[in-house]
Amino acid sequence: MNGHRDVRPGDVLSFGPFSLFVGSRFLKKADETIPLGGRALDVLIALTVRAGEVVSYSELLSLAWPNVTVDEANLRVQIAALRKALGEGRGARYISNVAGRGYCFVAPLSHSTGSLTVAEGVADGERPGKLPPRLARMVGRDEAVRAVSEQLATGRFVSIVGPGGIGKTTVAISVAHALLNGFCGAVSFVDLSVLTNPQLIPTAVASALGFMIQAQDPFASLVAFIGDKKLLLILDNCEHMIDSAAELAERVVSEAPQAHILATSREALRVEGERVHFLYSLDCPPEHADLIAAEVLGYPAAQLFMERAAASGYKTALSDDEAPIVAAICRRLDGVALAIELAASRAGTLGIRGIAELLDNRFSLLWHGRRTALPRHQTLNAMLDWSYNLLPEHERAVLRRLSVFVGDFTVEAACSVASETQSDEASTKDALDSLLAKSLISTSWMFGSTYYRLLDATRAYARAKLADQGEITRVARRHAEYYSAFLRSDDVIHSRIGKQDLSGYTPQIGNVRAALEWALSDRKDQGFGVTLVAQSAPLLLGLSLLEECRRYCESALAALDDTGDCTRTEMVLQESLALASMYTRGNDGKVRAAIERGLALAEALEDRSRQLQLLASLNLLLVRQGDLLGARATVERGRDIAQAISDPAGLIWSKWMMGVSYHVGGDQAAAQCHLENGMSLAAESGSHHANYFGSVNRIGAMVALARVLWLRGFPDRALRIAKDAIDEMSRGRNHPVSVCTSLLYGGSVIFWTGNLTMAWGLVEQLIAHAGQHSLRPYRAAGIGLKGELQVARDEAPAGIESLREALEIMQVEQYNVVRATLMGALAEGLRKTERLEEALATVNDAIAGSTDTGAEFDVPELLRIKAQILAARGDHKSARSCLKRSIAKAQAQHALSLELRSAITLAGLLRREGKTAEARQCLASVFERFTEGFETADLRVARGVLEELRP
Repeated sequence: MNGHRDVRPGDVLSFGPFSLFVGSRFLKKADETIPLGGRALDVLIALTVRAGEVVSYSELLSLAWPNVTVDEANLRVQIAALRKALGEGRGARYISNVAGRGYCFVAPLSHSTGSLTVAEGVADGERPGKLPPRLARMVGRDEAVRAVSEQLATGRFVSIVGPGGIGKTTVAISVAHALLNGFCGAVSFVDLSVLTNPQLIPTAVASALGFMIQAQDPFASLVAFIGDKKLLLILDNCEHMIDSAAELAERVVSEAPQAHILATSREALRVEGERVHFLYSLDCPPEHADLIAAEVLGYPAAQLFMERAAASGYKTALSDDEAPIVAAICRRLDGVALAIELAASRAGTLGIRGIAELLDNRFSLLWHGRRTALPRHQTLNAMLDWSYNLLPEHERAVLRRLSVFVGDFTVEAACSVASETQSDEASTKDALDSLLAKSLISTSWMFGSTYYRLLDATRAYARAKLADQGEITRVARRHAEYYSAFLRSDDVIHSRIGKQDLSGYTPQIGNVRAALEWALSDRKDQGFGVTLVAQSAPLLLGLSLLEECRRYCESALAALDDTGDCTRTEMVLQESLALASMYTRGNDGKVRAAIERGLALAEALEDRSRQLQLLASLNLLLVRQGDLLGARATVERGRDIAQAISDPAGLIWSKWMMGVSYHVGGDQAAAQCHLENGMSLAAESGSHHANYFGSVNRIGAMVALARVLWLRGFPDRALRIAKDAIDEMSRGRNHPVSVCTSLLYGGSVIFWTGNLTMAWGLVEQLIAHAGQHSLRPYRAAGIGLKGELQVARDEAPAGIESLREALEIMQVEQYNVVRATLMGALAEGLRKTERLEEALATVNDAIAGSTDTGAEFDVPELLRIKAQILAARGDHKSARSCLKRSIAKAQAQHALSLELRSAITLAGLLRREGKTAEARQCLASVFERFTEGFETADLRVARGVLEELRP
């Protein structure tokens, strides 16, 4: 039987016990499907269609390896595989080798005629191009299905484009089912991934439509057959033969007026009439969000994870404890549906926590999915192999080298790291564009620039390929050198630690970390690692990555002894270490030693700007330790330097810090003057964000001014400024230290005005935020403020416990700036629980400590608390004396609000003694000096007491 060129796609070629289904491309022996690779099938079909003829080696090679030059040995391998599958050598002979010419199919062969077409209404289950069943439930893609369906209705040709495993085929199948009735069942699905020869695309499409191409121009024949039929043709997985798929789609759309095409591909076909629908990752729960299980399950990625986990045998509902873990897994897998499915498929055996622990293991790329999935979707590795093997070698090399990046990177960074020479940069840019078009990398627009990134699974795969090529060390070195040059050359980062807002550099931080880890691990060049840490420290501090900065600086300083005299580098490292440690580890002698060493180096190098910065750090340390005299002297030194070098930001800082010094020391009028002058100077100079990181920046100055204004008797102004500071920081939350500063000191003002509900919410935010960013002193202060609130809400036992916990931490951290305030609250809580002797000893200790250090701003309040304790003991005379001292102290401090509090307490004491007129006169003389804030708590109480004392 010669020349089977009239075989139709529905036909079956039979020989021996075998049946070859040409259109559907599979071989059966009785009811058993014989597994054959795509190239082996290409060879078998070519031989059987021309049974009895010699098909030359070159023809078979061009059919099985189109556009690729391969040796005939490859063909012999496929022939051997065919002979093994057909059982040759056991009494059967099918394929004969004609020496020097080619191969011939020699077995008797018959065929049955199908001749099926779409127009004849073949049942879907019988048609070669039948539509695969849709998933029982599709997660998170309803909007995509709707959008693609609408685009098809108006545009006729839509390509769903996205990376491998994102769910393109799932969406396409769902669209097809949704439109099935609209096309009267004329919907055909063609999986191009099973083809290895682009010349077979028209044949495969024709087969799906129930028609056999016989003309020399297969595209023309196919278009003529479609004619004016209304149908939907789905071309799935076009990327590996994009040119032929594009040619077919363009001709069908332009010449068949009622034909619609839906293509899926990792890159757009880029032909006339195409509308591209980019399919993005499933929405994941956001980072740094404290979400409970119900909230996490509101995101499609988490829904898919838990559904596949349940299918794998994980029978437990998602708990609030494990919700953040699932959220992190989904983010780590970039919301890629296949990656999530494969990870979740291990939940039944590993549990959710076990999956999270194993995600860093490259063997997770080998996790198997559903057995019914396509082979390339059985594992992440197989999926990525499919994409990688389609790339030309230059693009493979660029992809491998890009795997050294962590997170986002710029085109400049990519060219520097992935190019072997400067002249290679143009070709690297071209490769970058091609990889982007093929969905192997993605882009985002942040802070006015375009950034690229690899999905996590792609990066892990490419990183393994980089290791296999032995390139990791060389490429990692280029990566570290690029970021060293970037940090060294950028004036904003390089200028001064923490002077600028560096939040725009957030996309760079992952790569800076990676460069640091590699550089510090390279024992052959410790000097480079030390230098890179010094270059990175301003960025780490500016982004409030304090614990990381401390760790890197400690490592670099430890290695400094081996690298010789690097005084300027050491100066930066000492300063950075001091700042980072102060906020994360407290205010011990090591912090001061680092600052003093940095100052000595700055003075030796005559670096006035750096001296000013280090003095700002020293000032903050002394304030927090309670050394007011030392802090004020430091500010004066800094002011003199700022004037000498004409540094506006330094002058603003000195005004603000002098104001803070007067506030803590108990001169609120002078404090208000300096703080407001600093604000005016900042407004005039345009330095609204002047920020010496280790000191009080604008937000710190705002909340300090709010506290001063409340003390001075301006509660409404104080409340407005405190709320503004909190709102400004809460919107951005880019600077954890400033956020905590606003919550702590702004929250205290809100507490003083009597809004306990709002203050409680702020203190909970403070404790959580400080804990999240390892800011231990702020967390301790937050626990202390919580204790104050509990005592004020008559929850004294709980308040005492919180206050003691806070004070214990602060003693270790040497964080003394609010110690006296918390001890006063503790004494108040002890009084309310009738532990009067302990209360009296506690408040006396607080008063003595404040007097000794000069931090006397809360002495009037401490004296008032002491008076209440004395009154509870029955010593009214001493109580009255203590209250009069409190009022006198408040008057000396220009602290009208504290004077009012003591006057209220004294009026109540006098009233109980029957001295009503004296009580009224005492309170009225203070109350009448207020001009605002009459709806705040203390003024309402005072007004009520005066009403009760009215004659």
